Amino acid sequence: MNVLMERCLITVDTKGKLGMHGLLRDMGKEIIRESLPMKPEERSRLWNPDEVLNVLSKDMGTKAIEGLALNLPKSLNPTHLKTEAFKEMKRLRLLQFANVQLVGDFKYLSTDLRWLCWHECPSEYTTANFDQGNLVAIDFKYSKLDLVWKKGQMMKNLKILNLGHSQHLTQTPDFSNMPNLEKLILKYCPKLTSVSHTIEHLKQVLLINLKGCSRLRVLPRSIYKLRSLKTLILSGCSLIDKLEEDIEQMESLATLMADKTAITQVPHALLRLKSIVFISLCDFEGLSRNVFPSIIWSWTSPTNNFSPQVKYCFLNSSKYVASDDTFKVTNCNEMIVTSSASNVSKRSTSSLAGCCSKHDIIEAEISLNLILIQMGMSCAVTEVLRENIFQKFSPRVPGDCLLPGNKNPDWLAYSSEDSSVTFHVPQVNGRRLKTVLLCIVYSSSPKNVPSEAHIVKNLFIINHTKTTPYVYDGDTLASLKDEEWQKVTSILEAGDKVQIVVVAGLGFTVKKIAVYLVYADQQAEGIVCADDMVAYANFTVHGGDNNVSANCLSIYEHYFKV
Repeated sequence: MNVLMERCLITVDTKGKLGMHGLLRDMGKEIIRESLPMKPEERSRLWNPDEVLNVLSKDMGTKAIEGLALNLPKSLNPTHLKTEAFKEMKRLRLLQFANVQLVGDFKYLSTDLRWLCWHECPSEYTTANFDQGNLVAIDFKYSKLDLVWKKGQMMKNLKILNLGHSQHLTQTPDFSNMPNLEKLILKYCPKLTSVSHTIEHLKQVLLINLKGCSRLRVLPRSIYKLRSLKTLILSGCSLIDKLEEDIEQMESLATLMADKTAITQVPHALLRLKSIVFISLCDFEGLSRNVFPSIIWSWTSPTNNFSPQVKYCFLNSSKYVASDDTFKVTNCNEMIVTSSASNVSKRSTSSLAGCCSKHDIIEAEISLNLILIQMGMSCAVTEVLRENIFQKFSPRVPGDCLLPGNKNPDWLAYSSEDSSVTFHVPQVNGRRLKTVLLCIVYSSSPKNVPSEAHIVKNLFIINHTKTTPYVYDGDTLASLKDEEWQKVTSILEAGDKVQIVVVAGLGFTVKKIAVYLVYADQQAEGIVCADDMVAYANFTVHGGDNNVSANCLSIYEHYFKV
């Protein structure tokens, strides 16, 4: 192939399509014609309409014919030919028809057929009973079919199925017989109302084109299981109004075209697709790195048309649970909540089951409050930092929330008098990022006790450098574990531009947010002395209170899952 391209005999465009100069094509045809000028039936290829019609009408076909093309203009009435004319063409591999109808039993067609191109294919093909197991490509554009096959057969070699512009097609075929299909083209099929749920069997599919299928209302849920799919085109499917969160399973999806649809909700899971490159969806179009920020900000806008429904959480195993008397947090090391309700003698209660540290709650008599969200592992530095934050924070004085800065060498602080903060991850020699602590200062009216509405509606963590956004919803606080938070912090590398956006729940206003990057000394954290190793071995074998340092014990338990 490379030699042919270097000699300019063929071309390959950016989409991988082969091309040839018209003069070269004509020269090749002439070489074939001159080989047997008076016996077209003995040539390997037939393309001249007059010669093809003469051979087929007189049943002169031979096993020498490997390729046959008969493309007649649409202005003429369809030409009828007998299938028996193909009886002797045992080696026919390419068959190309346009405006032709076959009459008779399809069993006479060669079982060696690789490429079947039949534009304006008649409805009679539905009952075709010839062996199609060797077909690699089927091109039935502009067909008259309402159903492709009444009884399917195994087509393990089929890679391309093109049913585009089939005006009468109402449903797709059963895909379970096409395990190696790579391209499925169903564009501009105006009567297509359903896609078979068997589409999940297309484990090798790269492209699905449903453009202009104006009566298609829903996609089968099974379509989201296609991990190999790279391009999904839904443009002009005006009745499709939803994409499921299951789209996250499409781990290879690079291009999503869904403009001119009824979709008004952008699934959160779309932002977590690392492979996505180009998007056309809900009036957003372009490269993902340019489109994603617009989608995210559209969610946060009070005038947007989006209503995200996905239930993702930003804390570790917790749910809001109603109780009495106090607003408290219990049994967790991931979050500290400070809450207040001014002039309320009996406070309604909300409990975050499984979610606190030794600081259960700090109450104030006015509505300036504080939430801490810890992303990563607890350590002595985080405890010191928390103490500093609570000492600095003074909810009794409106506007007095002087949070800690960068004076302590163990953490770096970035803050904003807004609901969004952007920073570049610095390079800290000899240290690694261990924990990210997010501090959110918010206000609410005395009636808005946190048990009545969620304080944080959405949390966005966006790595603009790597185009890896994380989106969490505050309605459900039950899924993220320590290792999942570790995944978020572990991808933050020196030089990355990171943005954190907090969207407050109804009745709450974010006044200020601060991000603290807590660093740990890599060498000190990783040292395990020989005495510690011996002591730890005695401890695990014999039990008892041996002289094991806390550092050694935590390292062994972490890495060896003791």
